[in-house]
Formats: sequence, C-alpha cells, structure tokens
Amino acid sequence: MKLLEVENLSVRYGTTTILKNVDFSVDENNWLMVVGPNGAGKTTLINAVSQYIGYTGRIRYLGRDIKTYKPRELAQNLGVLSQSYSVNYPFTVGEVVRLGRYAYTPGIFSRKSGEDEEKVRSALELTGLTELADRSVLTLSGGELQRTFLAQVLAQDPKILMLDEPTNHLDLVYQKQILELIRRWLCGEKRAVISVVHDLSLAKAYGTHSLLLDRGSAVAQGEIDEVFSPVHLDKAYSVDVYAWMDDMLSQWRGREEL
Repeated sequence: MKLLEVENLSVRYGTTTILKNVDFSVDENNWLMVVGPNGAGKTTLINAVSQYIGYTGRIRYLGRDIKTYKPRELAQNLGVLSQSYSVNYPFTVGEVVRLGRYAYTPGIFSRKSGEDEEKVRSALELTGLTELADRSVLTLSGGELQRTFLAQVLAQDPKILMLDEPTNHLDLVYQKQILELIRRWLCGEKRAVISVVHDLSLAKAYGTHSLLLDRGSAVAQGEIDEVFSPVHLDKAYSVDVYAWMDDMLSQWRGREEL
C-alpha cells in the first residue's frame, strides 16, 4: 500500500536550485533512508514533504494531495523530528512530550483524555525517559533532549515518521535503542519511516529502501541493496565507498586478532 507518493519535487531559493525533479514513493512498513553527501538536499526534502517550505511538484499522502490536508489533520498523520531544537522555557520532559497530543485536543482548555496520557506514558517509556519526566528540559544533555523530542513525535502517534538525523548527539547505547525502537514501531499498520542519515552503515542495517541524492538530484532510489551498489555510491560520494568501509572494518578485525 502506497502511503506517500512524490513526483517532480523541486525546491528553489532565488536562482539556486536545491532539489530538482525528485521522484520517490513510500509503501506501508518501508523505512526509506535518504542519503547523500553534504549539500545534496536531504534536509530540504524532509522540510518540503512536511510542508515547512514551498516547492513545486506533487506530494500525495494516501492518494490525496498533501496540500489539501488541514494542519491538525496532517499532524495526526505525519510526525517530524528535526536535527536541533531551541529550548527557551523550563518545561518538564513530560510537558514537552505531552505537546505531541495537541493535534488531538478539541480546544486549548480541553481535559487530558485517558488515551492521551497512555500515549505519553508509552512514549516516555519507549525512549527511556520515564525517570526524567519531571526534569526541566533546560537541564538535559543533547542526547536526552533528542530523546525527549523523539518521544514527543511518538506521542503524536503519526503514520509516517520523518526523522532528520534521529541518532544525532546520542551515545552508542541510545543509538541502538532508538533505531530498534523505530524498527518495532514500523511493524504497525499503515506505518512508514523516512530518515535522513549520514552513517551509511546504519542506513544499510535498518533501512528497507533508500533515496540517494547528489546536488539536488536523485542518483538512485529503490530497495536498499540496489541503491547501495558501488556504482551508485561512488558516483554520489566521489570515493570508493566499499573500499573505505572495508578499511574501517579491518581496523576492528585487526584488534580482535591481537
């Protein structure tokens, strides 16, 4: 089942083209890894699909033009985790996560529902933040803050998660925890994930599909093993990617043999 279809997506700032005629689709239970060198247009693509910036082309969610969805309706279906956040107020972790339920409240003075509290509780638990629920976000480390906003997106209970460097600032243990969590979340009905990643090893380990960008254009898109071929990767990154990865792995193997 196709959840998202993108056709001829282009983004321009003045005379500069950031994305040029990019096509891709995301089916149910797909994890699409958006990869490419710096300046390829990866974050711009996330911002365009999530309606944060203007674009030309067509984006359809469940067969319907995404521009026809009301903001509240769209927020119930698309959840976005950005790379960084500006935190200026001493909200607690629990309060920030609870904001993920805003799209489901009929009014600003509405009481919290049992479902809202369950979604918040589950999101805190899944991201390992239950014990920090009453802490001010101003006291958190970068990794803890990243997990707090991921929990907010999970509490939103969307059908498509769009994540821009979801493991940014996270220690290895939380990188694995978060990626495994997202993998389990993806098994639900009518769910999909779109992630911008720089680490090709993580992309290959967790992605089912990939979109490889270079200078705003799609080099390849499809199943992860097809996109991650030497021909495509070497073209985009201007380096022998497989040789580089083998060299990195050999350093670990060498230590094991000592």
